[in-house]
Amino acid sequence: MLAPLLVSAAMLVSGAPAAPPANAQFDYQLGGAYRPAPGVEVVTRDRTDSVAKGRYSVCYVNAYQTQPGALRWWRHHHPRLLLRNRNGDLVHDPGWRREVLFDTSSRANRSGIAGVVGRWIGGCAHDGFRAVEPDNLDSFTRSHHLLDRSDNLALARLLVRRAHRVDLAIAQKNLAGLDHRRAHRIGFDFAVAEECQVYSECGAYTQVYGAHVIEVEYADNGRRAYRRACRDHGNRLSVILRDRNLRPRGKPGYIYRAC
Repeated sequence: MLAPLLVSAAMLVSGAPAAPPANAQFDYQLGGAYRPAPGVEVVTRDRTDSVAKGRYSVCYVNAYQTQPGALRWWRHHHPRLLLRNRNGDLVHDPGWRREVLFDTSSRANRSGIAGVVGRWIGGCAHDGFRAVEPDNLDSFTRSHHLLDRSDNLALARLLVRRAHRVDLAIAQKNLAGLDHRRAHRIGFDFAVAEECQVYSECGAYTQVYGAHVIEVEYADNGRRAYRRACRDHGNRLSVILRDRNLRPRGKPGYIYRAC
């Protein structure tokens, strides 16, 4: 069972931007935008896509590693912001080999990353999004010990300031285990948790954000975790099941279910 729902960290901050409505039907459209189904209230789309009209739209930005297809741009414009190992080789995300981790280990690098991502966040606000989801706070766990948690949290503080400056709410994306005090100090407004039911982490998010948690379970794990999440807390949190590649509706392999 989940821990009792508490007031989210950012709700304690006067004037904080409004987080997505709790327990609203959600759709995760990172593989390509499509018309949301009737009843969907919250939609996350990539920053290069337009907002979902009439819905609370969340803007996805890759804030801790490169977007697929963007590595050449980063190597040309900001090579020092890319993480390299002791042999000088770029460090790729083992689960997404086309993505290279950003080097968050120094203040100068974090400032440089925040400058680029901050411009994207400003673009999200200009385009009409209401929140931003910076992926992926736990990138340090895939850095072969070249980065640590404090590096990524320090970058998160810069991104939160930028989002709030343009009146966007901002999500903690993954990394279960931040306590309420730490999350409040950083300033996150809600959480997006992938596979928290699979890893028995959902309660760690609700302890901090109450019902302001969006849970995404993936069908390649089977459907038991999704069904259990719906049974345990689907009446309190936004819980969906998606295919891992987040394909648009109508494409082969598309899967979408919501509690």
